Amino acid sequence: MLEEKLTKYKELLILGICGVVIGVVVGILDTGFGRMLLFVTELRGKYFIPLILFLPAAGTLAVKLYRLDEGKCVRGMGLIFQVGHGDEDRIPLRLIPLTVLSTWITHLFGGSAGREGVAVQIGATFSHWVGRKIKVKNNSKIFLVTGMAAGFAGLFETPIAACFFALEVLTAGTLEYSALFPAIVASFAASTVSKALGLEKFHYDLSAKLQTDIPLAAKLMVMGIAFGLVGTMFAHGLAFMKKRLGKTFPDPVKKIAVVSIFLAILFILLGMGRYSGLGTNLISDSFQVGTIYSWDWILKLLLTIITIAAGFQGGEVTPLFAIGASLGAAAAGILGLPVEFVAAMGYAAVFGSATNTLLAPVFIGAEVFGYSYMPYFFVVCSIAYICNGDRSIYASQKKLYNIRLLDK
Repeated sequence: MLEEKLTKYKELLILGICGVVIGVVVGILDTGFGRMLLFVTELRGKYFIPLILFLPAAGTLAVKLYRLDEGKCVRGMGLIFQVGHGDEDRIPLRLIPLTVLSTWITHLFGGSAGREGVAVQIGATFSHWVGRKIKVKNNSKIFLVTGMAAGFAGLFETPIAACFFALEVLTAGTLEYSALFPAIVASFAASTVSKALGLEKFHYDLSAKLQTDIPLAAKLMVMGIAFGLVGTMFAHGLAFMKKRLGKTFPDPVKKIAVVSIFLAILFILLGMGRYSGLGTNLISDSFQVGTIYSWDWILKLLLTIITIAAGFQGGEVTPLFAIGASLGAAAAGILGLPVEFVAAMGYAAVFGSATNTLLAPVFIGAEVFGYSYMPYFFVVCSIAYICNGDRSIYASQKKLYNIRLLDK
């Protein structure tokens, strides 16, 4: 018994040390990726028209980069999930430069995409590489989750939300508690490093004064249902568009080249790049009394779905933040609530609904907007989670009930 306990404590010590190393390295990598992404975003803003015209060529280049690999890397986040579920056993280190370079291309030439997919892949790839050299029980999944947490935390500097995101996203309805300790360590290490290196973080202190009563409770329920349905719409629309474009254009190069022509035209006609990139412009306008139109959220949703389905790299989370925030800002007047409050609820809840996660969006809301509003985030995100139809932007995400059926 004593020997078993000593072995367990030894493994925890090893995992803790590995968590620090993974967090520091991933924090540095996230900072480099994030800083360059901010630079190409600024460059695109200055030279939008000449750059957007090359979107089809840029998309073709990105797909051909992955073709040079001729391996697993083209699956991106799908590969991460497959390794997490034990369906694959290795993540090539070359996935990091491939996904980073392809995402910079997406954003430089005007595609609508996020960045978390890259950060999570960076963290998971490096952590998995470390894990293959360390002998501990269930090391593959533990190190994968640890890396995912570090990647998310290093980019967004929300370590608690990042930890829960990594713990719950692989299988909806469960938490990978075996990875809890190293994931916590890696999350805080990565967040601390990226912050120390000056990576920009979005934070907004809510100041709305609310009276907790039945009318407010009813409005919170309405928000939860609305944001949950929008998250479901995004997840379902992305899956549908990927399937439809895949059937129409079996060749990935032809698919991205043709679809990019239409995307470039739409980005020009619909606001001259207003819906290109991460969507941070919409987030800023939602909280800083900028101009938000009632159709901003739906156009950002549609253009992001088409961009990702066409084959561009990046992610979906930051656009989901933008979709939720702009929808909340547009709906605040109807609900009779402060714009910043409803925008904050949308920011967190649409992300949670689309990713089929619960704890991560609650803590995203708390870490970004203030812990005093955590009860409101919990209510709205819980309702959104219930209303999302068990759909997710991650096609390889498993569901708890499916696993139970398989076990039987």
